[in-house]
Amino acid sequence: MRVSSLLPDFPWDTIAGAKAKAAAHPGGIVDLSVGTPVDPVDPLIRAALNSVAEVPGYPTTHGTAALREAAVGALRRRYGITGIDQAAVLPVIGTKELIAGLPRLLGLGAADLVVIPEVAYPTYEVGALLAGTRIARADGLTQLGPQSPALIYLNSPSNPTGKVLGVEHLRKVVAFARERGAIVASDECYLGLSWEGRAVSVLDPEVCDGDHTGLLAVHSLSKTSNLASYRAGFVTGDPELVAELLEVRKHSGMMVPFPIQAAMTAALGDDAHENQQRERYRARRETLRTALRAAGFQIDHSEAGLYLWSTRGEPCRTTLDWLADRGILAAPGDFYGPAGAKHVRIALTATDERIAEAATRLA
Repeated sequence: MRVSSLLPDFPWDTIAGAKAKAAAHPGGIVDLSVGTPVDPVDPLIRAALNSVAEVPGYPTTHGTAALREAAVGALRRRYGITGIDQAAVLPVIGTKELIAGLPRLLGLGAADLVVIPEVAYPTYEVGALLAGTRIARADGLTQLGPQSPALIYLNSPSNPTGKVLGVEHLRKVVAFARERGAIVASDECYLGLSWEGRAVSVLDPEVCDGDHTGLLAVHSLSKTSNLASYRAGFVTGDPELVAELLEVRKHSGMMVPFPIQAAMTAALGDDAHENQQRERYRARRETLRTALRAAGFQIDHSEAGLYLWSTRGEPCRTTLDWLADRGILAAPGDFYGPAGAKHVRIALTATDERIAEAATRLA
């Protein structure tokens, strides 16, 4: 059996027609479909990468002590997360890789249930499919009834909706998971991009009372440090779970390259570049949000993250074509599950010039 037969069609392949239509616009395409950074990597990070480029030896799967200490410090400074031992930090080769492999790394199989959000980043489902587990889409615990999941994915702030889960909701999920013996994996890649209100980690003392048992938090440097091309992320939380992931990954040779580890250490140790990038996105968000509303779009959630979850009250592919006629490419909401069928995800990840051009075309 081909492994690819287990998986859905790769979603981005399904919008090739809309992309071609948008690219044919006289002013060129404004690609707001993929949340990929367009701003330069900070010189501080590039210098750290270059400083160890000549080192020839193998890196360690666990990462350097300096990297793990930098991660602990950044989580404390930026998000108020305390009580993390640096041994419970594990660098990963981009967080998509970790999410896609997590059910298998945890030893889950056909008898296990993986819970993903109703509107969700597709890789949560892909990871469960690769492991052969059962899958449930649920945003509320009552939807699960008497079932006892093995793994519950959280994503706050959400990709694609930008929705933020409050402290009380997160506390209920943690309590539920502990009652039923489930692991909670919280994808927190957009935690540093809150625009309205406060987003909190599942590891925040207000959520878990300082007890990280059964909890994993996944963090990426792709967003506010512009390190998508570096494939730089890490997972932390329950020391026993992290130790298990480390042991399996050591046998698999899943190591973050040493120069990338040095770059990550520099990025996690410096908040100035992150703050600067956040303000770039804030300005782009305001430009796009104003233009979309003036053009008749309704924007739902979107209080955090790099996207505006937008609708014209029609099938998402119809909206996709409407935007493509104006040279703008978005991501259709059905990428993220049936509940997204009337929304499009519009990314903030374009240059100031392209964002301004999109606003002009929407007007």
